[in-house]
Amino acid sequence: MRKILVVLGIIFTVLAVVFSVLPMDTIAFLPIGLALVFGLLLLKKSNENQKILPNILLLICVLSSVFVLGKTLLVKDEVEKDVKFEQQKVEENKEAKQELENLEKDLQ
Repeated sequence: MRKILVVLGIIFTVLAVVFSVLPMDTIAFLPIGLALVFGLLLLKKSNENQKILPNILLLICVLSSVFVLGKTLLVKDEVEKDVKFEQQKVEENKEAKQELENLEKDLQ
């Protein structure tokens, strides 16, 4: 039972670190939560001399969750208006209208 918990704890801790580094936003809390659960179960099932690995896994999970929370709360995703592009669009519309007017004059 302990070996299964060790494997699952390590797998979900690695996934938690990977998801927290990638721009997954709050989806990263899913593997972090699972890694915390398996880490706590592993901590309960371990003897006194076997508690180093669960403590390390739990520490990594806590650091990952703090990192994800910091990224979520502190980084603002803002869309900035491109003024240059808007001006180009307006100028192109004016040029297109002038060309259409010139074509109408030529046809008459």
